[in-house]
Amino acid sequence: MTQQLPDVPPTAEPELTGVRNFRDVGGLPTVDGRRVRDGVLFRSGHLAHATAEDAVLLASLGLHTVFDFRNAADQALEGPDVELPGVRNVNIPLTDPADGAEFWRMVRDGDIEQLRDLLGDGKAAARMRYAYRSIIAERTAEHGRVLHALADDSVPALMHCAAGKDRAGLSVAVTLLAVGVERDAIEADYLKSNDPRRRYKVHRSDSSPTGMSPEVMELLAPLFDARVEYLATAYETIEEHWGSTERYLSEGLSLDGATRERLRHRLLTD
Repeated sequence: MTQQLPDVPPTAEPELTGVRNFRDVGGLPTVDGRRVRDGVLFRSGHLAHATAEDAVLLASLGLHTVFDFRNAADQALEGPDVELPGVRNVNIPLTDPADGAEFWRMVRDGDIEQLRDLLGDGKAAARMRYAYRSIIAERTAEHGRVLHALADDSVPALMHCAAGKDRAGLSVAVTLLAVGVERDAIEADYLKSNDPRRRYKVHRSDSSPTGMSPEVMELLAPLFDARVEYLATAYETIEEHWGSTERYLSEGLSLDGATRERLRHRLLTD
């Protein structure tokens, strides 16, 4: 049975002006009755637009490493992360630059006919499920690298991508699976990205009522939603390729028992 998650009011979270979808993953329960420590694992959208005040707050977290999962196309669009004193920035792209460039062209510049053709009739959600499946199946080396770094010395850590929902969401989910966090708790944290104050703000080249029409926004919505079906696709991919989460962690991500124990020691309460 899933333990009840702590009810943390939104006011307990830092208010960041230029960084969306920021949160501390602390407090989530594990299957053996422990919890993720507060202040060791954070997640967010990109840091490229962080204000000076945001940078001061981020610097106060004592971060060791910022993991940036954006690709070159994402970085060209938004810019590099703000530099934080004494913090190591590690870029580990989880999608190819060509995919990112095509994606943002569609979001920013696609007209209604193009969007209907590319995203209508369930194609947008199917696109997202394919992305989740690909990241889990094909980016094992990258996820393994992140988990080994966390086990060794890289906490406190912040994980982010562009919106902080998909690539960061999967990386956080994989990390939480590795230390035994309950799946219901992983899902609850993942779905927080749907909160209106956290969601990525869609920017369109045509910001007129036509370019931002309800139909346009409805067609784009599946790309910016956190949906249970997307996370379920990730879990299904693990089962299809490795048969179990344990084999995924040990064979797919090359995590031995000692590494996982170090990871639990760094991320979980005693």
